[in-house]
Amino acid sequence: MTHHILKATKETVHLGGFSHLLKPALIVNSNDTIDVETYTGYYVYDKAPPEFLTPEFVDICKNLPPERKIASGPHLLTGPIYIRDAEPGDVLEIQLEAISPRLPIGFNAIRTGWGALPQQFPHPTLKFIPLDLENNFAEFPLGSNIKIPLTPFFGILGVATPENSRNSIPPGAYGGNIDNRELQAGSRLFLPIYLPGALFSIGDGHSAQGDGEVNVTAIETSMNGRIKLKLRKDLQLKIPIAETPTDFITMGFAPTLDNALELALKNMIYFLERFTNLSPEDAYILCSLAVNFHITQVVNNPQKGVHGMLSKSIFPKIIL
Repeated sequence: MTHHILKATKETVHLGGFSHLLKPALIVNSNDTIDVETYTGYYVYDKAPPEFLTPEFVDICKNLPPERKIASGPHLLTGPIYIRDAEPGDVLEIQLEAISPRLPIGFNAIRTGWGALPQQFPHPTLKFIPLDLENNFAEFPLGSNIKIPLTPFFGILGVATPENSRNSIPPGAYGGNIDNRELQAGSRLFLPIYLPGALFSIGDGHSAQGDGEVNVTAIETSMNGRIKLKLRKDLQLKIPIAETPTDFITMGFAPTLDNALELALKNMIYFLERFTNLSPEDAYILCSLAVNFHITQVVNNPQKGVHGMLSKSIFPKIIL
């Protein structure tokens, strides 16, 4: 096992999407750990206060090579990371060991035509929000004494697929823009692999977000993390599954919340069949008795997200 440091530079980040044509930013072995840097705010850097800017970030925004601009998504991602011996049909286990804001400031933006209420809030708005990293909260609005606890996570954790260019906005079975606030430090995410090397990328740091992410953004934050990437040839999954210290999580992504719920439910039934040997009927019943379904996000067009949470406390033991 080797430990790596992956800095965010104009040679190691990419903008707007995923592509298997990208040169890997790092090549690792299974079980290697990585300290990874991410930046956010590519399209708002010219409106940002000085504390949001670092020389490296400004260099990225001014000099990112054309070949690392993949699609029209707004996300700046670090990667891709190539995992040796990873093959299509394998599963990539991402262990999120540490996540922390790298700057004492983030932003929230309303985008015209986006969000849960685009007609009611049609005008673009950009607000930079200071982060009290010592006391672990953000006050919003400033002067209100409303203190939001910081619960940092990465909104995007995903692998490349055979498309030459895949927009970073919609999530899917490959992960991507999941925006699931449960995936904090101490969690694991399992993603099916589609291409040799997996080509994993990470970014879209959020310091705080409510379920739904209703106005399009959270507290968007440049973020540092420590991750371990583990190749799982003993698992065969066609869907993403996550595990927190307290819960197992399945996800559903679809154009409507009804369909996203249906997929999250079907994926939980599949999980229970596969890992607890329950019959489909008993798994369906257990979902009604013990699984809590949450709206992950409603803004990552064209895919809305729902996730189901199953408490680990009700089982003798499940090992993934």
